[in-house]
Amino acid sequence: MTTAAEKAPAVSKEQADAIFSRGLEGIIAGETAVCSIEQGGLWYRGYEIHDLAKHATFEEVAHVLLVGHKPSASELAAFKAELIAERPLPGVVTAFIESMGGFLASGRAVPMDILRSCVSMLGHMDPDSQSVEKDANLRKAKRLLAKIPTMIGHMQNVIDGKAIIERERGGDPTLGHAANLLYLMTGSKPAKEYAHVVDVSLILYAEHDFNASTFTSRVIAGTLSDMHGAICGGIAALKGPLHGGANEMAMEMLKEIMKDVGEKAIGTKAVDDWMQKAFDTKRKLMGFGHRVYKNGDHRAPILHKLGRDVAQSDTKNPGGHAAVKWFELGEQVQKIMLEKKNIHPNVDFPCGMTYFTMGIPVPQYTPIFVASRVSGWAAHIIEQHANNRIIRPLSRYIGEAPRKW
Repeated sequence: MTTAAEKAPAVSKEQADAIFSRGLEGIIAGETAVCSIEQGGLWYRGYEIHDLAKHATFEEVAHVLLVGHKPSASELAAFKAELIAERPLPGVVTAFIESMGGFLASGRAVPMDILRSCVSMLGHMDPDSQSVEKDANLRKAKRLLAKIPTMIGHMQNVIDGKAIIERERGGDPTLGHAANLLYLMTGSKPAKEYAHVVDVSLILYAEHDFNASTFTSRVIAGTLSDMHGAICGGIAALKGPLHGGANEMAMEMLKEIMKDVGEKAIGTKAVDDWMQKAFDTKRKLMGFGHRVYKNGDHRAPILHKLGRDVAQSDTKNPGGHAAVKWFELGEQVQKIMLEKKNIHPNVDFPCGMTYFTMGIPVPQYTPIFVASRVSGWAAHIIEQHANNRIIRPLSRYIGEAPRKW
């Protein structure tokens, strides 16, 4: 079938040169029905993010993204049952994770690397691995959605030097997606409050238009490559500190400030001085700014409030009420950034503080992002395969003029 895009006249090199934009900023590179980002809001297939965060569960949101509509009660029950059934990992994948303990301990490998390799391994074993048909893609998407939290949990067990939790079942079938992820990582059933916060964070991270990792996945899918390969590309793109790794780097920055100025300096000029030095040395401060949002990330205040509530609660979190200090510091840093640079925090900034308050290891922040964003990636891969045209932009040549050998 020839699409309208394929019938459209080709853009000349001269026309393309006239609309050149570094990093493709402001360039529309395709169409999607999955997500819409505007200055005034964020929508997943027409559902606004505050509405979803308040009223939906992550499993419902994943169904909306992957299947295309809000599930009925029976559809949701069937969807959850499929995910629970697909949680266990093949033995060879679990064995691989166990074999990587020394590399993780030495820092030669990080959790995102292991996660990428595990997804690649699953591609060799999936019965639908080579198909790009819609039904096959949906089956693969559900399997990956179910198995990635298991990978993260098993990996954390190895890092902690503990026995693999729920090796055979991939978790507790009575627990939802977010709660089971926390259980697999810690071996303890999470408090309802913790499970809710992680569930909302997964909703907020599930999808975000043509961001770097999603666009990477679509470029790979555009060659008619397979779901697992495209997801591996998405993971590789998300690993970078300018994308998904920003939540880890944001928390590391706050820890550095706390170490340099001391807890008693929160709210004082010492923090302002630290920030001014960072400005003067042109240091990149992670967790701030966004290519699309210029007036603030709509997701950030949602997660900030939930995280602060956890820090202030009486639940037995790692810092007790003392965990509030991270939010007090974070709020001062936000204020300075807004007053001096007019730059708002993005969702990665409160994510770092929130996960840290709940005791989640910093190197697992971005893998947890993957546990969520795989739903959005897969939705885009399915959409790309369904109405495909290979993604092949032009470039502006800035090299040597033509010359003789």
